[in-house]
Amino acid sequence: AYFTVFADDHLFRMYYRGSPNEGGPETTCYAVSTDGIHWTKPKLGLFAFRGSRENNIIWMGKPHLSAHNFTPFKDPRPEVPASERYKALAGTPLYAFRSADGVRWHLLQNAPVITKGRFDSQNLAFWDPNKNRYVSYFRVTHQKRRFVALVESDNFLNWSEPQLIDVGDTPPEHFYTNATLPYFRAPHIYFSFPKRFVPHRKLAPEYPETGISEAVFLSSRDGIHFDRTFLEALIRPGRDPRNWGDRGQMPAWGLVQTGPDEMSLYYSRNYNFPTVHERRGVFRLDGIASAHAGYRGGELVTKLIKFKGNQLVLNFATAASGSVQVEIQDAEGTSLPGLSMNDAPELFGDEIAKAYAWSSKSTLGNVAGRPVRLRIRLKDADVFSYRFTP
Repeated sequence: AYFTVFADDHLFRMYYRGSPNEGGPETTCYAVSTDGIHWTKPKLGLFAFRGSRENNIIWMGKPHLSAHNFTPFKDPRPEVPASERYKALAGTPLYAFRSADGVRWHLLQNAPVITKGRFDSQNLAFWDPNKNRYVSYFRVTHQKRRFVALVESDNFLNWSEPQLIDVGDTPPEHFYTNATLPYFRAPHIYFSFPKRFVPHRKLAPEYPETGISEAVFLSSRDGIHFDRTFLEALIRPGRDPRNWGDRGQMPAWGLVQTGPDEMSLYYSRNYNFPTVHERRGVFRLDGIASAHAGYRGGELVTKLIKFKGNQLVLNFATAASGSVQVEIQDAEGTSLPGLSMNDAPELFGDEIAKAYAWSSKSTLGNVAGRPVRLRIRLKDADVFSYRFTP
């Protein structure tokens, strides 16, 4: 359980909680991949387990320090000492760890660094390029619910007071994990993939505990206020009764690009059974959510934006009979000459990055830097993202 996956140059690294040694200390295990699809468990020789060092264990708990839910990341700052290139949080309360290679780990200090929380979850941290600080999202109890709090730090050792994330006026729910990260294609946007826990339901008689879990999706522009437009489950338990339990569909912390037009999110299945395993779910690049309209069509108008560049690029998909059209308006909502809906051809197909061109041959060079809105008309189509490029 409690998987972490991240891309590291030409390598994918995976960390996860291994089985306790029949009542012994918890273990943290390691796997590696060159494509994010095919994984191997290296024999590292670091820790003895059942009389052998032929295993993939990278950390084993000690009587005074648990390896509970060991969650690493790579520190991207060039000025970081080589011995601290990789960092992690683990334990209850949370201790700070360092590593030069992501495999051999050491404590940063003997005392815990974050003590105010519940911590029975995957408690993660990363360097936030937007805040120019380390941030940690971790498990707390709020109004008798499992929830998520945030702390910040300049040095990974001294942390601020916890602050609850804000999910607006949405139904109160249990978030067992959070899997929050800056989106690697647009780091100013934060994605979060909590495991939503429904504590009082029980469906599968073979499951020992009460409660059912599923994955959900949140997003944020500041890392504290999270948008919950999508209240529906992102990953449902499905037809296998062994997934209708209290720890199923737990997203790994990590969203990685595994092909030129795809990205992968990993999640657990069959928790508490001998068949427990991790699955890989695939999205199109930038394609977790979309603006959608059916055959009868629909429109959206963006808020005011300013952009750089002179070309609009769309990530979209239509039916054979569907289409997407784009108009650019000024701040008052008036269409710009040559960029109106009358000049907008019907774009159809299915592409990750398609440049949009108006029939008037108008370019966007004289529009860049001005406050404008996009008016997008769709018919049996989805628009997943847009961006402006040179």
